[in-house]
Amino acid sequence: MKSLSLHLLLYILLISIFGYGQNSSRVISTGVPFLLITPDARSAGMGELGVATPVDAYSQQWNPAKYAFATSEKGIGISYTPYLNKLVDDIFLGNLAFYKKLNDRSSWATSLKYYSLGNIQFNEFVGGSIIDQGQERPSELSLDLSYALKLSEKFSMAIATRYIRSDLKISLDADTSSANTLGIDIAGFYQTSPFDFGNNNAVFSGGINISNIGPRLNYDMGGKKSFIPTNFKLGFGLNLIYDDQNSLGIYTEFNKLLVPTPVAVYNDDGIFSGYQQPDIDFLKGIFSSFSDAPSGLSEELSEVTLAIGLEYLFQNTFSLRTGYFNESQDKGSRRYLTLGAGFDLNFMNIDISYLFSTSSVRNPLENTIRFSVSLNLESRIPQSPVEVINQ
Repeated sequence: MKSLSLHLLLYILLISIFGYGQNSSRVISTGVPFLLITPDARSAGMGELGVATPVDAYSQQWNPAKYAFATSEKGIGISYTPYLNKLVDDIFLGNLAFYKKLNDRSSWATSLKYYSLGNIQFNEFVGGSIIDQGQERPSELSLDLSYALKLSEKFSMAIATRYIRSDLKISLDADTSSANTLGIDIAGFYQTSPFDFGNNNAVFSGGINISNIGPRLNYDMGGKKSFIPTNFKLGFGLNLIYDDQNSLGIYTEFNKLLVPTPVAVYNDDGIFSGYQQPDIDFLKGIFSSFSDAPSGLSEELSEVTLAIGLEYLFQNTFSLRTGYFNESQDKGSRRYLTLGAGFDLNFMNIDISYLFSTSSVRNPLENTIRFSVSLNLESRIPQSPVEVINQ
């Protein structure tokens, strides 16, 4: 008989809480839920949104089409997010992002996300004794590449391709093969020129991104496959520009997983045994996700999450942020308030954020301070309030 440490049990719990997987409800389940974790403290401080916010080094996570509006020739973002740090100290998400402008209309970007579950100890019980079977370090990662192009002065589109690898090593009796797949993002971003808004100028923005479009993961465990978190993001923003150095950004974002809703399953005796996602291909799952909820339109709407965020920029050097994220109680019940701050040290931006859960469901990032650092390389001097906001 074999056993394993607390880490793997915590990951199974993580999939239940963050990955939306519960057999006793119609909470939507996906594999590789780390792809949905917010990597940067800036977005995390605004209710974990970013599809329509001004461009920064971490736009690859939210909307790669924003890179076409970057005012720096190059940018690098580095972040480290401890996970479940109140219980263990070696589960984390690391993220590295880089973008480069090709010309005034186009850019490319790449990012690497690495999620580690820490060291897992395997033991075997033989004759009442515990025999050490060594340690494993399960992990998941994604590596992506995007290209963004301005189709007009106000609108850009981007496409990204992503390699996803999940190496969980969760089988205790045999080596479990790593699961690999590919995902594609299709994104668009719209940003106006400054216009009169009362006594101030303003800039309106809108963004859309369908991310992680790709085949299901196959862990070679009885032929069962897991959907990857194909996600639809739609967001809007309004930046109120008070003067050349002060502005207020107001943002809202809607998210929906394009993954089938679990349906009721009955055993051979006709007794209800729980909920399970239908065994269909990912493309059919995407299209059916808009109308497959058993309770109809009301349940479909409950699968949409809402995030609202604010960002106040003072003297082009200091930012204060807050936001709120809301999810239906029947679809995961993630609800939390976020706070954040940012410091612009010329070529370097340092961001921090903090999360307060307002739900009975414990958030893995509750009471965790997150940091991220981004570098603006070969940046130009901003020529307009829009470029000030985009720095």
